[in-house]
Amino acid sequence: MNTSAATAAPRTIDIAVNGGGPVGATLACRLAHAGLRTLLIERAPLHDLEDPSLDGRAYALSEGSRRMMVSAGLWSHLPRPAQPITEILVRDGKPHARPSPWTVEFTQAEADGPFGWMVEARDLRRALNAALSETAAAGSLLLRTPATGRFTFAPDHVAITLDTGETFTAALAIAAEGRKSPLRDQARIPLTRLPYNQCGIISVIAHEKPHDGRALEHFLPQGPFARLPLSGTDDHPNRSAIVWAESARRAPRLHALPDDVFIREIAARLGDDEIGAFHPTGRRWIYPLSAQFAQRYIASRLALAGDSAHGLHPIAGQGLNAGFRDIAILAEILENAVTEGLDPGGETVLTSYQRRARPQAMLTLAACDGLERLFGNDNPALRLARDLGLGALNRMPGLKRAFVRRAMGL
Repeated sequence: MNTSAATAAPRTIDIAVNGGGPVGATLACRLAHAGLRTLLIERAPLHDLEDPSLDGRAYALSEGSRRMMVSAGLWSHLPRPAQPITEILVRDGKPHARPSPWTVEFTQAEADGPFGWMVEARDLRRALNAALSETAAAGSLLLRTPATGRFTFAPDHVAITLDTGETFTAALAIAAEGRKSPLRDQARIPLTRLPYNQCGIISVIAHEKPHDGRALEHFLPQGPFARLPLSGTDDHPNRSAIVWAESARRAPRLHALPDDVFIREIAARLGDDEIGAFHPTGRRWIYPLSAQFAQRYIASRLALAGDSAHGLHPIAGQGLNAGFRDIAILAEILENAVTEGLDPGGETVLTSYQRRARPQAMLTLAACDGLERLFGNDNPALRLARDLGLGALNRMPGLKRAFVRRAMGL
């Protein structure tokens, strides 16, 4: 997928997407399928990103995210079926102690289908690469990887010069580069950071009994703990992902525990989860946790999307879903702009994107931050109040359904 020889004159395109992660690659495919001349630039060789040792995460994709992947031609390229989440149990407690009896249980009575789908990062990357290759082969997408670009913003266009010497002019550049976004910094868009002094520990376990699509979210004083159902393999038909937040002081020690002790610590947080005996499979990962948000999502001829615009605490698994919500809004606005003969990088279009996308993302960020601060507190009075709140919510099917629809991106 390397670039061809440099052209003598800039090539005119509609949209340049900088960053080939899940958000940028999905958006590029969607825009190309809609007929926009799209350039995707990614600094890393795409097939190198399929290495399972690079990323141990698994994503809980909402229905809105699934629809975005379908529209971009990605869903059919998943190398194995996504695992539907059919039930979610939310509880409060402490490690090595019985969980609170006050819980919230979400069943399919609150949803018209699965609450979401679990997709491992490596499977998503393979689907992205297959869809990018297919879309590029059809001639609707210019794929430049590995490559980096220098962006120069003018009032009526963006000039892009790749490190290979190729040059392009575009109506709009989209920063989908992740939390350390060079284009966001170049535009001098202020960034607000929210530190949590936590790290996330990620692993996969194989267990004796089937999970039946049931997920567990256990709120603990040091941070949330989740067991998320995964699709099985020939070697391990019953598997789950463990996503476990701990204080930055304790997390490295827990991450380095021998397997037998690590299993006991997981069991202490699973409570009475009915999955039988289990053991870890593969390696573990540890990540620092924080949240951040850009003060603006737009600048002249520039739009931010995904983690370039906002990064969330993983307490509700909404990080990638929030990014997909951004690009669903952005793709709709850009496609309509082209249909109506508007400048896709003009102020009217960009203002419409910020007006629609940023309030939704800020609500999600505030909700994740609020959950972390509410449940990451061991004050007895606060614990009693939130447990009673969980119990009350469990008895309010209308409110539960509204909560579910919001989480599903509907």
